[in-house]
Amino acid sequence: MSNSQLPLTNNAAHTPPPNQPKTMLPTPQKSQLNPIWQARLKRFRNNRLGVISLIVFTLVFVVCMAANVIANDKPLIVQYDGAYYFPVVKAYPETTFGGIFETETNYKDPAVQTLINSQGYYVMPPIPFADQTPNVELGIPYPAAPNSQNWLGTDDMGRDVLARILYGLRVSLLFGLALTIAGALIGIIVGAIQGYYGGWIDLAGQRFMEVWGGMPQLFMIIILVSLFSPNITVLFAMMLLFGWMGLVGLVRAEFLRARNFDYVRAARNLGVSDGQIMLRHILPNALASSLSQLPFILTANIIALTSLDFLGYGLPPGSPSLGELMVQGKNNLDAPWLALSGFFSLTLVLSLLIFIGEALRDAFDPRRS
Repeated sequence: MSNSQLPLTNNAAHTPPPNQPKTMLPTPQKSQLNPIWQARLKRFRNNRLGVISLIVFTLVFVVCMAANVIANDKPLIVQYDGAYYFPVVKAYPETTFGGIFETETNYKDPAVQTLINSQGYYVMPPIPFADQTPNVELGIPYPAAPNSQNWLGTDDMGRDVLARILYGLRVSLLFGLALTIAGALIGIIVGAIQGYYGGWIDLAGQRFMEVWGGMPQLFMIIILVSLFSPNITVLFAMMLLFGWMGLVGLVRAEFLRARNFDYVRAARNLGVSDGQIMLRHILPNALASSLSQLPFILTANIIALTSLDFLGYGLPPGSPSLGELMVQGKNNLDAPWLALSGFFSLTLVLSLLIFIGEALRDAFDPRRS
């Protein structure tokens, strides 16, 4: 065979024409929410009352968390002799501003105010009173009616009611949230163990809960708290003893239903440990129904704390509390702003939580597609 008869093996025969589009590799898509969770989120957004309640509750929570900045008897910032000071964050002795005492500065003292204004200035919060600060400048008997200095009046010790409400709501919300989270964790663990293993473990757990849940919880907490000195840690522990059972039944039912599913049996046959099956395969489905109950549990915890404060078995004496404010309203019927302020503050927070809970329960309803 001659060279002219040999087949051509030019590389150009294997390259695509210049104008032919190149094949593009598929680009990875961004991770998206599970379609079920997307549907739940959409249902929650469609509930306008629930969304508005969530926004308002978030604003109330943020304002209460910033109570030290909004209501305080210390300036937010002090500019003195060319230097800046932040008394809300740090305590300064009076000698810092030209005084003669080494103790912490009393910024309500006219002499201190004159010293600061002579070489600088200071900016007070919108409410120039903390939760324990009495208004000694009114010159009228306590409790004082609402006025230009105290927008919601004062209590029977001259303390600003609005400041007490902000600090009291902060304590109630933080205490209730901590109690709700701790109780939910214990309830989920107990319900998961009962539902997954069943048998005598489930039977013993149910009998224990029937006995423990049948006790008068409020009276038992009062008896237990009265045995100790007033302490927020002891109060939290006593309330947690009875506050963990809210989610047990719901989580137990979810684990009882899911433990016989095919994917759970397959994971068990593959040698996956019980802990991993419970945590990775069953718990995510059980959490969906549990989340909708958290606002109602938080509401119950706030009501319980307020009731204990009203009865005198709650937070230590002098602590800002809505229950303590209502006690003052009961003892001072001629000062209706005390009872009304506490009542409407508590009603607003509880109503918002109930509306949020109703919206979540509707969004996580398994009967809806």
